[in-house]
Amino acid sequence: MPDHYQSLILSLTQQPTEQEWLEFKHNFHSSDEIGKRISALANGACLSGKKFGYLVFGVEDGTHNIVGTSFSPKTKKAKGNEDLEHWLVSRLSPKIHFTIHELQIDGKAVVLFEIPAATDMPISFLHEPYIRIGSFTKPLKHYPDQSRKLWQNRADDWSAEICHEATLDDLDPKAIAVARQVFADKNKRLVEDIQEWDDITFLNKAKITIRGQITNTAIILLGRYESTYFLSPAQAHITWILKGVDGIEKDYQHFEPPFLLALDEVYNKIRNLNYRYMPAGTLFPEEVQQYDPYIIREALSNAIGHQDYRLGGRITVVEKEDSTLIFQNSGEFIPKTIENVLLQDAPEASYRNPFLVNAMVSLNMMDTIGSGIKKMYQIQSKRFFPLPDYDLTRERVGVKFTGKVLDQEYAKQLASVDNLTLHDIIALDKVQKGQAITENEADTLRKKSLIEGRKNSYIIAADVAKHTEQQAEYMQMRGLDDMHYQSLIIGYLKTFERGRLADFDKMLANKLPQVLDDKQRKNKVRNLLQKMRRDGLVVSEGWSWHLPNS
Repeated sequence: MPDHYQSLILSLTQQPTEQEWLEFKHNFHSSDEIGKRISALANGACLSGKKFGYLVFGVEDGTHNIVGTSFSPKTKKAKGNEDLEHWLVSRLSPKIHFTIHELQIDGKAVVLFEIPAATDMPISFLHEPYIRIGSFTKPLKHYPDQSRKLWQNRADDWSAEICHEATLDDLDPKAIAVARQVFADKNKRLVEDIQEWDDITFLNKAKITIRGQITNTAIILLGRYESTYFLSPAQAHITWILKGVDGIEKDYQHFEPPFLLALDEVYNKIRNLNYRYMPAGTLFPEEVQQYDPYIIREALSNAIGHQDYRLGGRITVVEKEDSTLIFQNSGEFIPKTIENVLLQDAPEASYRNPFLVNAMVSLNMMDTIGSGIKKMYQIQSKRFFPLPDYDLTRERVGVKFTGKVLDQEYAKQLASVDNLTLHDIIALDKVQKGQAITENEADTLRKKSLIEGRKNSYIIAADVAKHTEQQAEYMQMRGLDDMHYQSLIIGYLKTFERGRLADFDKMLANKLPQVLDDKQRKNKVRNLLQKMRRDGLVVSEGWSWHLPNS
C-alpha cells in the first residue's frame, strides 16, 4: 500500500497547477488552516466529480518539487494539547473519515491527507463550509453558484427540500429553545457564540435550515403542529398503542411535530415497568427497567430519521403487555439486511434522509451515524434479554424488543462461552427462535460445539443444553435415537402384522424431533424403513410392510 500512495503523490505532482481538490504545502502552519482546507478540498472534490481531495505536505507549491516536511501529524498537538487528528474530526461536520499517510520519497518526508468528497451536504469546519477559488481557500457563503451546486447534489433528499412559503414563525419557539440548549451542550466551545446568534443563524449553523430557508427537516423536528400542512402530501405522525396479552388494543395516543419534543413525550408514555431477576452468585434480586432508555430513544429516533414520509404512513410504537415493544416506520431498509449494518465498522454510504439524520445527530437525538443498531444489540446481550427482532418486509422496517429474560441461565451460559462474538450470539438467538442461519454462521457455531443437526433443522448442542438446564427441551428438539424408532415399528408389526407408510407416520408423528417439519418427518420415517429393510428387520410388499417369516 505505501507504493500505491507513493505513486499517487508522484502523479499529483504532475498536475500543472493546484486544483479545487488538490493543494500542496511545505510545512504545518496551524490546526485551523488544515481544518479549513479539509473542508474546501472535500467540497471541491464533489464539485469536480472526484472521489477524493488531497492535501500534500512536503511538496513546494509553485514548482511541485518534493522538498520534504518537518510536519508529523501523529505527534503534532492541536489547541488544548489534543491529538491533531481527533481535534480535526470533532470539528468537521458532517463527520468524514479522512486518512493520513506518512511516507518517505527519495529520503524526504511527505504527508498525504486523503479526503473523501462531500456527498449529502457541504463539509464544514467549525460550522463554516469552505471552497477553493484558484489557490485560495474562501468561505463558501461568498460563492452562491458553487454553494447551489453542492446542495443540488442532494436533489433526491426529500428532507432537505425547501418549504418555500414557510417562515420562522411556523417553527415552535419552545422547540427552538430546546434545540439551542442541546446544541450548546454538545458544542461547549461555542456556548458564548450560540448565545449571540439569532434564531436563523443558529438554525443554519445546526444544519436545520438552508441559508435561512425552512426545510422539511425544520418542520419535522421543530415545526408547530399546525405547520405540518407544508409537508403535504407527506405525513409526519407518531402513534403509541398499548395492547393486552390477547392483542386487543387498550389505549393509544397520537403525536405530531415538533418531533424534538415528541421524542420525550412518547418515551414518557411507554410504561417502562421495573423487572426483577436473580443475578448469579446472590440471593438478592436485581431490579431493572424492562427497556433500556437508550434502546427506546435510539429505536424511535431511527424510525423518525429513516421514515419515508412521502409514503404517507405513520410511525408506530406498539407496547404489548407480554413485555414486548415494537417500533415500525415506512420505507425500505436501505442497507438491505441487519447483518450488513452489524458487520461493517463504517457508517452507511447513503441514507434516505441524510439532511434530517445529520440534523438529528447535531441535536443529539441520534447516536453517531451508523453505530446505534449495533449498540442496541450489545445492550440486550449484556442484559441477557433476547436480541432485537427485525422485520424488513412489506416496505416497512419493524423492530421488536423483549423486556425480560426468557431463560436466564441459558443466556448467561452463552455469554460466558470463550470467543463468543456478537455475531455468534445473534446466530444462536436465531437458532433458539427457529430462524434460518447461514452456512458460515453454522460452521462457526459447530466449531464451538454450540449447535448440532443438519441444515434448516439446527438445534442447540447437548453440552449447552446440559449446562443450561434445557435437557428436556433438547430432547424434544433432537428427538430419540433411531434404535428406539425401529423398536416401535417392530412392536407395531408384531401386534398388527402389517402396516403402511401412513400408519408409521401417524404413530411416530409426536415422537420425532419437533424441529422437523411434516415433509422432513415423512422422509425420516421412509429412510428408517429402508434401512430396516436393508438390515433384514422388515420386508416390503407393494405398499405394506411386515416382519420376516410372517
